[in-house]
Amino acid sequence: MRRLAALLRPVRRAVLARRRLIAAVLAAAAVAAGLHAATAPPPATVPVVVAVRDLPSGTVVGSGDVRTVGFAPGSVPAGDVTDPVGRTLAAPLREGEPLTDVRLVGPSLTDGYPGLVAVPVRLPDAGVAGLLTVGDRVDLVAAEPRGESARVVGSGVTVLALPRDDAGAGSGPGGALGGRLVVVGVAPGDAARIADASVRAYLTVTFGG
Repeated sequence: MRRLAALLRPVRRAVLARRRLIAAVLAAAAVAAGLHAATAPPPATVPVVVAVRDLPSGTVVGSGDVRTVGFAPGSVPAGDVTDPVGRTLAAPLREGEPLTDVRLVGPSLTDGYPGLVAVPVRLPDAGVAGLLTVGDRVDLVAAEPRGESARVVGSGVTVLALPRDDAGAGSGPGGALGGRLVVVGVAPGDAARIADASVRAYLTVTFGG
């Protein structure tokens, strides 16, 4: 041990003699590292439009409802929409959630429902429409204005969207105004019959057991 201490003594003296120089070198290295971190370019991002607040289904997206944030490459969701202003939400959207095509009323509504087509129908009773949520499966029942027997025109149809439209923007049988627009997913062979019933008869829904 004494021999080892004797060998290390000159090294210790040399370090102590140059401690100010070593400290200056270390300080300069720390400053250089900090400057490099401060001047390094920010990581690459991709602009994505997200909701600035929780938005309910049927909202017509306004410029104040969305903002653009940067997403890391590879994390951008499929079907992101760059200009959703003026379009209608088919489903609720959480604050910070990206706007994608399946969240908006349009052709992409049926992406998650292979084999179905989207058909807009108007339910004369807005209160009945208010009971629905996106994803519900219901039967569409048509009642003729002249008192003829009601009939089922669509069984197990899927509610795809509940747009918030002006109650006076549409008309029912006989020119009556009001109701609520509902977008449903139906088999292609049922689309014409349901569309015809929606303009000739009063539509309502029943919930299956």
